[in-house]
Amino acid sequence: MDVREAVARRSGAGGSRALRSRWRTATMAAGWAFPADWSLAEVDDVCRAVLEGGDASGELYRLGGARAEAGAGLAETLLDLAALHAVLAEPPGSTGIVSPSVDAIPARMLRSTALGWGDVMSRRAAECAADNPLTGLATSAYLNTRLREVYAEARAAGRQEHVLVVVALDLTRTSGWSRVVAMTLLADALKEVFDAGETVASIGSSTACVLLRRDRHLARALTNLRVLTADRLAVDPHVAPTGPVRVWLEELPPSCEDAVALVAGLGR
Repeated sequence: MDVREAVARRSGAGGSRALRSRWRTATMAAGWAFPADWSLAEVDDVCRAVLEGGDASGELYRLGGARAEAGAGLAETLLDLAALHAVLAEPPGSTGIVSPSVDAIPARMLRSTALGWGDVMSRRAAECAADNPLTGLATSAYLNTRLREVYAEARAAGRQEHVLVVVALDLTRTSGWSRVVAMTLLADALKEVFDAGETVASIGSSTACVLLRRDRHLARALTNLRVLTADRLAVDPHVAPTGPVRVWLEELPPSCEDAVALVAGLGR
């Protein structure tokens, strides 16, 4: 039985509030670990959607994501979904105890909720990782951590000695895998030029940056980077349409919060 059929069987029952109450009761009885965490705005959205008899896939996807954001595991999230399905499958006006079964959840409900949960967890895992698996460059999240350390160091020393080197490729004339290849070649050039402990990070689909201490060798390093990147890109015919590499310096703003915002803007 799908959601629409279940709703049809529930015609004449109470409204969204009644469904929400029955759903919550069934979930708690099934063993939801933290009752105070169950109520979410997305729960109400799902109730309204299923009572209207339409496709609730979008609402269930968002509920799955919200559960992941709130720290609920996949097993707990699907048990909650099973409770909803069990309530919906009850005859109109039923007030008895339902028995949620994850195995009974219709495929569409299960898929939408699990995808929402999984997408959030995948994003969070990527944000927590220190390195981009394709390029080997540090992630933006790691760069933000290094910025906080650099600003703490600057406060203690009474001066800011670090600067950002920003590198951007024009990938408007490339597509698909060629974009990944171009960024991988750029990463190789960056790691060859800056190999003395600098933080080299990917901050966008076509942009990378280096957080480093300013010294007398910086100008030469920038020149070497321009030449080496151009040489690397010219070797692969698939990335030949890549526009000329742009390399420039960005002074760090007064606060760490401004620096994090600057990096986010540069990566767009």
